[in-house]
Amino acid sequence: MVTFLQFVQIISGIMTILLVLLHSPKGDGMAAIGGAAQLFSSQKGVEAGLNKITTIFATVFIVTSILLGAGIVR
Repeated sequence: MVTFLQFVQIISGIMTILLVLLHSPKGDGMAAIGGAAQLFSSQKGVEAGLNKITTIFATVFIVTSILLGAGIVR
């Protein structure tokens, strides 16, 4: 079971990195703090789907890290 979780963790980590790199750059920088950026603009369909998939892979990575790190699974 530990080997399977390690495999899932590696795959989800790699996928999270790749998906984050696929996101389009916002380019707002410090302008977002002053309100100069469009914070509440609607997302395009592809960007929204990419956000959802990235969140899923990141969550799987975090959960497997907790399970393996805490020694819950043997």
